[in-house]
Amino acid sequence: MIRCIVVDDKPLAIDVLTHYIAKVSFLELIYSTTNPLAALEKVAEGEVDLVFLDIQMPELTGLQFMQIIKGKCQVILTTAYTEYALEGFENDAIDYLLKPVSFERFYKAVEKAKLMHKGMSLPSSEAPTVKKEKDIDHIFVKTEYKLIRVATADIVYIEGMQNYVNIYTTTEKITSLQTMKKMEELLSYPQFVRVHKSFIVAVDKIAAIERNRIAIGEKVIAVGDNYRSSFYDAIEH
Repeated sequence: MIRCIVVDDKPLAIDVLTHYIAKVSFLELIYSTTNPLAALEKVAEGEVDLVFLDIQMPELTGLQFMQIIKGKCQVILTTAYTEYALEGFENDAIDYLLKPVSFERFYKAVEKAKLMHKGMSLPSSEAPTVKKEKDIDHIFVKTEYKLIRVATADIVYIEGMQNYVNIYTTTEKITSLQTMKKMEELLSYPQFVRVHKSFIVAVDKIAAIERNRIAIGEKVIAVGDNYRSSFYDAIEH
């Protein structure tokens, strides 16, 4: 069960999200408020897994709220303004819901929260993230100034650098301000699988495998010891 709170300075917006949360079996609403300072106290108690957080509030903005809690729980941002999307993702929001929020869009966001919530319990940061139930046809990745839509069918492999990743597609290289962990969360297993601390590959783009080395595109990538089991599971899927 994911314990969640709703923070919004508009009572009507709280009512909508409260209604949606009641429909989802794996969500439990434990608190709602129009006061972000009261919500901060609730998060500090350590009993909150997920916050539905408005961005524009008079006492404290949602982005300031996220900077204060520093990842103590997951956050789904809710707002009527698209211009905050990039900054929201840079502060590790797991999704960004535009008002008025439909239940369908709400459910997609909380499904992502459920997968990431399970992933938090993995014993090692080197372990593969939770397997997703179905493939996705695109992702949005953040560059320096904007979010770019990338078709997953075009991705060949992803190389992790220190603070960013290079996404190699069939036509171009995209440098993104994502982390490798975030890319694993975005991409579906077994369509994509992490084979090394610095590489995620598209299984259907692999040309050959020899002695735990993958030929893909113009690249040869070694399969790391910690990733061999999940990799071979994926290619046999």
